[in-house]
Amino acid sequence: MRAAWWSGWSDPERFEVYNRWSLYVLLVFGPFFGLVVVTTEFADLAAWYIPVLVGGFLLQAGLAEIVLARAVDQYLGRRPRPVRLIVTLIATTVALLTVVAMALYALPWPVDPPEGTRIPGWLLLMPLLVLGAAVAPVVRPRTLVLLALPILVGVAAIQVDATGDPRAGVPFVIASTTIFVGITLSFRVAAWMIGVVWDLDRRREVDARLAVAEERLRFSRDLHDIFGRTLATVAVTSELAAELARRGDPRGAEKMLEVRQISQDALREVRAVVDGYRRADLPTELAGARDILQSAGVRVTVSGEREQVGDQAAEALAWVVREAVTNVVRHADARTAVITLEAGDGAASVEIVNDGVRPLAQARQGSGLHGLAERLATVGGRIDFGATDDGGFRIRAEVPDDGERATTAEQEESRR
Repeated sequence: MRAAWWSGWSDPERFEVYNRWSLYVLLVFGPFFGLVVVTTEFADLAAWYIPVLVGGFLLQAGLAEIVLARAVDQYLGRRPRPVRLIVTLIATTVALLTVVAMALYALPWPVDPPEGTRIPGWLLLMPLLVLGAAVAPVVRPRTLVLLALPILVGVAAIQVDATGDPRAGVPFVIASTTIFVGITLSFRVAAWMIGVVWDLDRRREVDARLAVAEERLRFSRDLHDIFGRTLATVAVTSELAAELARRGDPRGAEKMLEVRQISQDALREVRAVVDGYRRADLPTELAGARDILQSAGVRVTVSGEREQVGDQAAEALAWVVREAVTNVVRHADARTAVITLEAGDGAASVEIVNDGVRPLAQARQGSGLHGLAERLATVGGRIDFGATDDGGFRIRAEVPDDGERATTAEQEESRR
């Protein structure tokens, strides 16, 4: 059974949580490696070294985790830059490096050191890696590399001077620089990917809003084209009728009757426009479903568009398509959707299947679909909906279809 706290989230939320915790866990490996080296290689030092080093690594790790979390939030535009925390982390890192360097100098290095004695020198690199990874989301990678390169050269010099082993100098600089660049870039890219996913999600919402705004603009433009000219005609004719009435001209009454006729015609035209928007047209809804879902980043497949469906059945199924598409955009993180229209044997049906359904959203989907079931019941239809076995959602509606399609003249007459 899937956890509700995970399955109830959107894809961007899941992606962010997964990447954040991956970074948090990776950041712990540096201090963990440092603690292993301290407890194994520094056992011959004074008793106070090990507790101080262990405490330093743990303190730096805790601060680094906090700085990394705040840095990712700042990169995503949710928080200001954590300047004080970064300064505190830098100071802690410098102090830790100082103690590590003191420990390296305090070790009794042999005149001809064996291969394994070069391992403690890498302990100097661990605090730098932790610091670079924690601040990577808020500091440019080029700046980090330019600042870190001379520091790494200095770290190599300290190691060579403390151990008396010049063989590790150049390889250490090359290897440490490569590791530092790779880790900091990885943390930076992870924060960048989180931001990209959220930007794509916001763009999908903007596309949906633009589609609604475009539809409203088209509606207002149609009303202006139809009603604006008519109102101007009414205004001019009314002014003319008033002037004729003041002069006692009997043509004033005729002009007022003309105004009444113009107003009645305009009312019929407005009703026809509004009725056209209120009526759900199946071909229009199928075409709109494809455009809206594609704008939302959903791969949609529509089949059966050429099926001949009667007007009453087509309008009922058009409402189903409209409601289903709305649910996919609002309540799912769908990647694919399939719309299938079928007609024959006195019935017509439409089926919409999509993936990426969040279980917590099914209750919200159900309320609208239950209302749609009541609408279909008035024409003798029925609707079935529910989750599929593969984690998707399926809606299927079927209505009686007599195959009768009204002519354009009949449709115009019914509107009047």
